[in-house]
Amino acid sequence: MITETKHIQISDFAYPLADERIAKYPLPIRDESKLLVYRQGRVSHDTFNHLPQYLQPGELMIFNNTKVIQARLHFHKDTGALIEVFCLEPAKPHDYALNFQQTKSCSWLCMIGNLKKWKGEVLRRIIEVRGRKLQLTATRGECRGTSHWVDFDWADNEVTFAEVLEAAGELPIPPYLNRPTEASDNTTYQTVYSKVKGSVAAPTAGLHFTPRVLQALDDNGIEREELTLHVGAGTFKPVKSEQIEGHEMHTEYISVMKSTISRLMIHQGKAIAVGTTSVRTLESLYYIGVLLHGNPNANQTDLHVPQWMPYETTTQLTVLQALQNILDYLERNQMETLHASTQIIIAPGYTYKIVEKMVTNFHQPQSTLLLLVSAFVNGNWRTIYNYALANDFRFLSYGDSSLLIP
Repeated sequence: MITETKHIQISDFAYPLADERIAKYPLPIRDESKLLVYRQGRVSHDTFNHLPQYLQPGELMIFNNTKVIQARLHFHKDTGALIEVFCLEPAKPHDYALNFQQTKSCSWLCMIGNLKKWKGEVLRRIIEVRGRKLQLTATRGECRGTSHWVDFDWADNEVTFAEVLEAAGELPIPPYLNRPTEASDNTTYQTVYSKVKGSVAAPTAGLHFTPRVLQALDDNGIEREELTLHVGAGTFKPVKSEQIEGHEMHTEYISVMKSTISRLMIHQGKAIAVGTTSVRTLESLYYIGVLLHGNPNANQTDLHVPQWMPYETTTQLTVLQALQNILDYLERNQMETLHASTQIIIAPGYTYKIVEKMVTNFHQPQSTLLLLVSAFVNGNWRTIYNYALANDFRFLSYGDSSLLIP
């Protein structure tokens, strides 16, 4: 099976997406977006605020509560050249929460815009935080793949890096919007339940939820839980190879509370996932349980799901056994939260373990997210996308949504 999956031709996942179909801005009222409903092969549509009516009381819905950070920093050289430093992932300290709490200095892995112009000199700019004027400097270190190590320094004992980003950073909206970030994006490009800082892109299926939809879910007896996957810029990385075997998935960091895993077990390891990030986290949980089965004394760095693990593992566990392995591990180590990372690629040939229903937006042609959807709907993605194109659905991050029930 793995050979078949690795040899999937990405060109089979192309469809015509004209620029005018890409939503450049969200609708004024989030939950009035369109909702495509795909149930056992049949397609219809409604508005998003009716979503709760399509779900069953007692089901468990899982949301990604990550918050998009103002990850883009701009520096002007003395020559006037503009250098963009795009913070991708914390390097020192490596933990997101610790890094945001750092005062004086910290380091990140960054993508650099206009790299040719940055010869290695220290970049400087004056910023203001809580009425204090500070000098923020950026020093470029070694190259790490497509990113560079960057040391930031602001020489203040009381100002955290989180505050530096708030004051000096810009929210990174997706490149395909082809427009600069506007003040409105600071609100509209965050989910209403975002809490944990760390993403450089929003988990966009969640952008349609409003307090009234969340209340309607509660009123209809739908249970809710949250987890955290920090979305990396790799989510926009196009598949350049003809076959998906040549595409390297980016690593993303996940954290799931023990109580959420316990709740999942009460629901027999079944859930409705809001967004592909929740899907990737939930499905990775199964494989983390498999890893712990083989190595119960694993440390946090061992808890990493490699790209092809789902297709290569021969360990057969039930979902409940896998989740129990995680609970036992957390119990042994007196931890309330599982911290791990995943590079999982979900593509046709993948067997879903936990996710039974999915809320998701419409994804770019020839993307790994489209492969994930195709695997979920048993290859029937074209029916869904043709319907969306024929019925004036809006596409990508600020576009409309779908409920998929295979």
